[in-house]
Amino acid sequence: MVVREVLDADAADRVFGALADPTRRDIVSRVLDRPASVTALAERYAMSFAAVQRHVAVLERAGLVTKEAHGRERLVRGDVARLRAASQVLDRYEQVWRHRVRRMDEMLTEPQPPPATAPPGPAPRRRSPSHPRPQSQPHQEDTP
Repeated sequence: MVVREVLDADAADRVFGALADPTRRDIVSRVLDRPASVTALAERYAMSFAAVQRHVAVLERAGLVTKEAHGRERLVRGDVARLRAASQVLDRYEQVWRHRVRRMDEMLTEPQPPPATAPPGPAPRRRSPSHPRPQSQPHQEDTP
């Protein structure tokens, strides 16, 4: 089973890289509920306005948020479609792994054939203690 990406590799890298940071995940969840200005977002975090701006810029490059002018402010809005695309990528990976686990389970529960036995035939010959093993004769070169 092959995973066909909903996002191309570069877009997926940007999306999942952006979501790797807890502050950016929090920003996305906030602006999905209600658009907010960067100024309003910055008030909620113990970091500088410039740091929040950089987080928003990373999210914007990943396509997770958009900024649009609203009077003198620029409002940040979450992009639900981009999050759905990321979710679809993860869903496809989950399908691949579920298929693999199901196949391993099938393999482990398949009845196993009995172990192969040796075909019937003559038993191996064993020397009896009454017939001692012959001693090797010394070679002529070994004798004085």
